[in-house]
Amino acid sequence: MAPKRKRAATVASPKKGSKDLTKLDTLFNAYKDKGSEEDVIGPDGVEKLCRDLKVDPSQREVLLLAWKMGAKRMGYFSRQEFRDGLSELGAITIAQLRKVLPRLPLEVQDSAALDEFHRFAFSFCLTEPGQKIIDSEMAAQMLPLVLPEGRFVPQFCTFLTEQKDYKKVNADQWANFLRFSREVKADLSNCEDNPAWPLLLDNFVDYLRQHDEAAT
Repeated sequence: MAPKRKRAATVASPKKGSKDLTKLDTLFNAYKDKGSEEDVIGPDGVEKLCRDLKVDPSQREVLLLAWKMGAKRMGYFSRQEFRDGLSELGAITIAQLRKVLPRLPLEVQDSAALDEFHRFAFSFCLTEPGQKIIDSEMAAQMLPLVLPEGRFVPQFCTFLTEQKDYKKVNADQWANFLRFSREVKADLSNCEDNPAWPLLLDNFVDYLRQHDEAAT
């Protein structure tokens, strides 16, 4: 389950019956899944929302928007999530939301915010009740969105798709890769400074070294 985002102290949810809440509900209803008994924007509505925002659903900004909403299911936004996220962003129209989306990558330049976003992204991939691990291929697809400039990200994603020992990635492995990308130097000269890396990352280091040797 995706962790619930804490609302900034200076941001308040629109009060019931307020004009802003009415506008947000009207906007939500424009994308709501009319064929569902749930009060949600489903995959078709999310796709329509992205078209109106002039972004591709696979763009990082869409994942960041889901993070701001505290979305619990991939491809779905509940009414409350929609209200909370857009209220925090100060956007009650598509034009306003389109304007603030480009600012979201700036927010996760802060290391604490990136930690939170990184944890969210893993939880967001847990699509089944009780699921605690994600496919390695899913991890390889998600990491470039979460850490587009992260050290070792392209190599690690290639490694995940090529190796055969790990078909799944757990939360500890996911979290430790972020630490690894921050702490380990590009030449791997200090990777032994932390002997407690998960075995997956030890194997990744071996993979990098083997490829370096093959290239020389």
